[in-house]
Amino acid sequence: MNISQVAEKTGLSSKAIRFYEEKGLITAPNRSLNGYRTYNLRNIEELTLLRQARLVGFTLEECKELLALFHNADRRSADVKARTLEKVADIDNHIAELTQMRERLMELVELCPGDNGADCPIIDSFTGCCKQGKEE
Repeated sequence: MNISQVAEKTGLSSKAIRFYEEKGLITAPNRSLNGYRTYNLRNIEELTLLRQARLVGFTLEECKELLALFHNADRRSADVKARTLEKVADIDNHIAELTQMRERLMELVELCPGDNGADCPIIDSFTGCCKQGKEE
């Protein structure tokens, strides 16, 4: 199977496939006499795993670990589950951080008159300025 066929089958771009190969994340595909890559079922499974793992937030390094588990016939599903739960915890932390950022921004938005005047509590907050107690 050539790279364009693999791209269509996996939902990855040819560029992404070559990137994963350069990073050593997938098994090197065979090369035909003219130098073209020839992909097999194993390559497609690896690339599909990469795409799916990336879609749910796994980093390249984490994907490398998942691929190692994929290739390990003696793997334990408990190890895969543990890594997945770690990713869920990371996502939960990120959601909490984003929620705090959003809440802070909404507080600032409510303080801002949003009129034609130059006075803006949002800018004042971002620059560390404070109108209260400021000497004129």
